Amino acid sequence: MKATLVLDNGMRFEGTAFGCEKPAVGEVVFCTAMTGYPESLTDAAYAGQLLALTYPLVGNYGVPSHEVKELGLEKFFESNKIQVRGLIVTDYSEEYSHWNAAETLDAWMKREGVPGITGIDTRALTKALRNEGVMGGQIVIGDAELQPKAAAYDTVNYVAEVSCEAPATYNEGAAKKVVLVDCGAKHSLIRSLVAHDLEVVRVPYDYDFTALSYDAVVVSAGPGNPNLYAVTVANIAKAMETAKPFLGIGLGCQLMGLAAGAKVEKLKFGHRGANQPSRLAGSNSCYITNQNAGYALVADSLPAGWKVLFTNMNDGAVDGIRHEEKPWIGTQFAPEACSRGYRKDNLMDDFVNLIK
Repeated sequence: MKATLVLDNGMRFEGTAFGCEKPAVGEVVFCTAMTGYPESLTDAAYAGQLLALTYPLVGNYGVPSHEVKELGLEKFFESNKIQVRGLIVTDYSEEYSHWNAAETLDAWMKREGVPGITGIDTRALTKALRNEGVMGGQIVIGDAELQPKAAAYDTVNYVAEVSCEAPATYNEGAAKKVVLVDCGAKHSLIRSLVAHDLEVVRVPYDYDFTALSYDAVVVSAGPGNPNLYAVTVANIAKAMETAKPFLGIGLGCQLMGLAAGAKVEKLKFGHRGANQPSRLAGSNSCYITNQNAGYALVADSLPAGWKVLFTNMNDGAVDGIRHEEKPWIGTQFAPEACSRGYRKDNLMDDFVNLIK
């Protein structure tokens, strides 16, 4: 069936529907990763968005099984459902071949009620978003009329939609305990923390964790405008009075900065992909990182005692911060998913060493 992507600026891209044949409205963004669409589609940081993949061929290795569990979590996905509102690709492959595949991408999207559009020029779409910035849009099926425009992305509390509903514990009984503030935490982050032999207490984004007994705090990545999550910021600020180790990732990094008194800005078209170059301050070392962020901290708003740790080499945005004296680190990228090499090891190991 015919499908059309219509941007809020009036641009139209005609293609063919796949997945669930229903309309979808959201903020249109693009991701430059060449692989990993099962992980991207289930990343909660994409809540409220229509995701365009710049790599042209999608679906050729199918979708893995949902039956394989680790720590009670689906092993091959970043959450328990598709989080994007719609998927936009150039060439959807109806045939797949992979040892780990259990079904087609089309079948998965149909079952979860998520529409897709294929056959459009994602290069032209990406250029439009790079020039004008991310904007609202919608997928229209057949000759249906346009849906009402989505509420401005900056005004919606998407974290409330993706955060866990109640506290949960993983690897109970480990020597050190970490509180994970779930703003849309990826399963891979939980697995990484447990792999470092840490007990992980996962709590909702607005949960007052400061009364708990813990050795460190991790604030996860997630969707939406960080300025909307005042309760989370207040809890982080209160917890910082203890000077225990902190790690903020993506949205979590921005919330840490807000708790310290810094400001955030919306990026023109965001950092989304597995190939974002991030330079370590005071060095010529540049790391290829995995990111999914639409906002970033403003460098000159960082208060005394804080400094920029990483800088994005595509647009100069702040990719990471650290405190000069306290064991507090924040990054725009996912440290459990980035290449090794930071100080002979990766950032996750550095954080764990602060605890142990």
